[in-house]
Amino acid sequence: MTHHHGPIGRRELLRRLGVGSAALPFLGNLPSLARGAAVGPKQRLIVLFTPDGTVRKNFWPAAGSLSAAVDGAPVALPPILAPLEPFRDRLLTLKGVCNKIRGDGDGHMRGIGCLLTGVELFPGNIQGGSDTPAGWSSGPSIDQEIRAHLQARPETATRFGSLEFGVLVPNRADTWTRMVYAGPNKPVAPIDDPYQMFARLYGQTRDRESLRSVLDEVREDLAAVSAVLPAEDRRILEEHAALVRGFEEELAEQRTAAAHAVPVLEPGILEDNDRMPQISRMQIELLVASLAADFTRVASLQYTNSVGQPRMQWLGIDEGQHDLSHEPNSNAAAQEKLTRINAWYAGEVAHLARRLAETPEPGGDGSLLDHTTILWTNELGEGNSHTRNDIPWVLVGGGLGFSTGRALEFPEVAHNRFLLALAHAFGHTGLERFGNPDFCGDGPLTGLA
Repeated sequence: MTHHHGPIGRRELLRRLGVGSAALPFLGNLPSLARGAAVGPKQRLIVLFTPDGTVRKNFWPAAGSLSAAVDGAPVALPPILAPLEPFRDRLLTLKGVCNKIRGDGDGHMRGIGCLLTGVELFPGNIQGGSDTPAGWSSGPSIDQEIRAHLQARPETATRFGSLEFGVLVPNRADTWTRMVYAGPNKPVAPIDDPYQMFARLYGQTRDRESLRSVLDEVREDLAAVSAVLPAEDRRILEEHAALVRGFEEELAEQRTAAAHAVPVLEPGILEDNDRMPQISRMQIELLVASLAADFTRVASLQYTNSVGQPRMQWLGIDEGQHDLSHEPNSNAAAQEKLTRINAWYAGEVAHLARRLAETPEPGGDGSLLDHTTILWTNELGEGNSHTRNDIPWVLVGGGLGFSTGRALEFPEVAHNRFLLALAHAFGHTGLERFGNPDFCGDGPLTGLA
């Protein structure tokens, strides 16, 4: 700041300038308004979920360096991971990290409900397959554990703590649709409507029929704030405003595109199925903006749900994903379609990584991707066998200090140890056990850093 010594609070600045609180969301990441002393680079985690397992032969790279070459050229990534080629040196895959949690619930329910919690589901009345019925998870998810750790310290606390984004998550609450838990029996629902998420982030009422610009409403206030900010803060403020303006334009385009009769679809297929690509990109833009604004340092992006059944007709695939995932591996046509489906998801991961790489780190060096780790995972290792061995774990980015550009293989270790490693990477080293302690005996997974 130019008119005082040392940082002041955001609300105090607004009070002095006579500016309304609607401008607060634009001030969260400005260095001169920091809540506390700097404690090193920011760290961020995005957990990205896609359903129904993968096609193993087209997913896992050979163990070792991802820079390994043959005749001077890097070995090609497997077909599903091919969209992540631009981030090969920032990629880390973990094979052999397994969900060993047993108990109530079918494979899909335990797959998603225990994926981030590492603990059993409560008994309940949700029946899946031929297994015993189950309820919600009996513990918190690791993202919420990390959230609580960060929120407990003023220098790392953020406005929201965590944000949960969704893409075509069914409008129902059951064990197949929830992976984030604030605690035992406390599932956290993702927001899969970009309009609703936009309203949450910027505190304005938004709907598809009436869109007004947030920026139009706070333009004068932002100008007053900008006039007393140092040059670097002004640049950050302008970049955030540009992100918001771009997203508002996208919202307006989507509103216009949606102005048609909604077709009648069979039960279980969301009305927005064919708009999945657009919704995905809209949510990614909001996610990037929320990290750039320091609204949160922990986020999740959930595509559909366990037993997810999108019909990716934009890829020329008419069958539902879950139906295809139950076909035997000998069905070459189904394997080829599942490969394309999972490669599409990888393309969305790559787009998120690209947007983070294109966005400068506010008040620091490098990009958001330099300080953010995307963790792409799944509830199953393979759809038709319902195995929870070799669950896909793909990390992209530099937020956790792990050594990237590698494909690692482990001897069927419990994924609780990996969840512990995530917490320790955030400095939460006092956490010695997470989830079921029977699977934490050897401590955090080693060999990552």
